[in-house]
Amino acid sequence: MKILVLNAGSSSLKYQLIDMEGEKLLAKGLVERIGIEGSKITQKAHGEQIVIEQPMKTHTDGIQLMLKALLDPEKGALKSMDEIGAVGHRVLHGGEAFTASVLVNEEVKNAIKANIPLGPLHNPANLMGIEACEKVMPNTPNVAVFDTAFHQTMPPKAYLYGVPMEYYERLHVRRYGFHGTSHRYVSKRACEFLGLDRSKTRVITCHLGNGSSLAAVENGKCVDTSMGITPLEGVLMGTRSGSMDPAVVQYIANNDHLSVDEVLNILNKKSGLLGISGLSSDMRDIDDAADGGNERAITAREMLIYGIRKYIGAYTAAMNGVDVIVFTAGIGENGDALRARIMEGFEYIGAKLDSSRNNGCRSEAIISTDDSKVKIVVIPTDEEIVIARDTLCIVTGKPIE
Repeated sequence: MKILVLNAGSSSLKYQLIDMEGEKLLAKGLVERIGIEGSKITQKAHGEQIVIEQPMKTHTDGIQLMLKALLDPEKGALKSMDEIGAVGHRVLHGGEAFTASVLVNEEVKNAIKANIPLGPLHNPANLMGIEACEKVMPNTPNVAVFDTAFHQTMPPKAYLYGVPMEYYERLHVRRYGFHGTSHRYVSKRACEFLGLDRSKTRVITCHLGNGSSLAAVENGKCVDTSMGITPLEGVLMGTRSGSMDPAVVQYIANNDHLSVDEVLNILNKKSGLLGISGLSSDMRDIDDAADGGNERAITAREMLIYGIRKYIGAYTAAMNGVDVIVFTAGIGENGDALRARIMEGFEYIGAKLDSSRNNGCRSEAIISTDDSKVKIVVIPTDEEIVIARDTLCIVTGKPIE
């Protein structure tokens, strides 16, 4: 079966077409600037690239153009739309309603709508992607794979905030966590790679990119994660502040005569590495500037490293130890110098980095020493294959692993 994996943003559509017979990637593409001047699609399939520039007012227009590219007789990957067995959609926020991926129906769409207040930037776009597929491919099943689902195994002591219980009961105020498909994939893959029994293993997963989060995965289930009710909580990120005293919002709002929404916009889009360094949200730029002696860039990098180290220490304590530490995502997979700085001095928990293995490592590998009690590994994430596998299981009636 061929599965179409779709990640819909407010003005974009990222997609992959995967043949589940051997899990072979047939095509991948990006539809961008939907509803904005300069709309275009870029697709690669079988080594051939297609670029089409034409106006797209809606996500439905984008889906139609995507199918046109996939069906291109010379550079496409399909001969007929009927070859698409199902569409798997990444959906940001499932709230407490979903602990696993589900077949999309009206009830599911209504639940996605109900969680828009918790995911105001992503859920509406995810829903538009689903409804566009329903319109263009009415006979093709759609599956929703939620970014928050993997974290629904957290116990109340980890997911509740210390606010009056009525806010949880009435408004569902709690920690949800994100990057769930990534944490799920790399924690499972790390155990397979190392030959460990996932049901008896304590894993800390470090998903480090422009958005970063860590998770404590005990015996295959998430028991804690760094992001909260939104992706703003946790470690310092590209433009997000990470965790802080909530009174900072009030203090800034009162002093600069801003609304809460305006302050939160600053914390989401103008803070983090960008806000501290004053230079960039890209870790590569921060590293270059810090290595050149820029004090603010040095501080930004140290804040990120310090925050990650605190979570690793905390999650080691939460699980009464750790067997595997995993680095993944853009910075985690490619930042060998950052990995070295993060792991410095963790010998006391039995984690010893091998600098010769770590230096230049950009692929799946063990980067700890042979005598390290805790295995340290790099596992490139693959959220799309998780979505595709879940979609296949649901439409064929097989249990999800």
